[in-house]
Amino acid sequence: MKRLGRDSAELTALADHLTAHGIVLEMLGGPLPGIYDPTGTGRILFAFFAAMAETDRENIREATLEGLNAASRKGKHGGRPPVITDDMLHTVLRRRAGGESVEDIQPDLVIPSGKRKGRNPSVASIYRALAEHAQRERFPEAIEQAHTEFAELGPTT
Repeated sequence: MKRLGRDSAELTALADHLTAHGIVLEMLGGPLPGIYDPTGTGRILFAFFAAMAETDRENIREATLEGLNAASRKGKHGGRPPVITDDMLHTVLRRRAGGESVEDIQPDLVIPSGKRKGRNPSVASIYRALAEHAQRERFPEAIEQAHTEFAELGPTT
């Protein structure tokens, strides 16, 4: 039930739609194993467990967000480290200023650490790093202000 619909109303509507088109639902596991009976007690139990699944999903989402906020306050941020280091970016910028294309520069770059250590970054990664650099250059004070405001927020509950 947790994976079939986003909320209990959507899940119930989907079950009603399928039943109206002659499709019989069978619960393979969980609190209601067996054939779903869209009438009487079966409908009430289905709605109850759908609501419980929705509540459980929302609790997991809230706990995840709280964990991410706590990690962020400690300076930890999820995701992979960037493939393009500052040194690599400066090399790309310098060589691009000299007229070279990203495709010509890419084979000379080597990822210094991580899962892909020793390999070349993708052309897409280089273009993404260039775009992020251009954005930072365009609005440096806005980015700094956003970092400052975020740090001032402090712990959230």
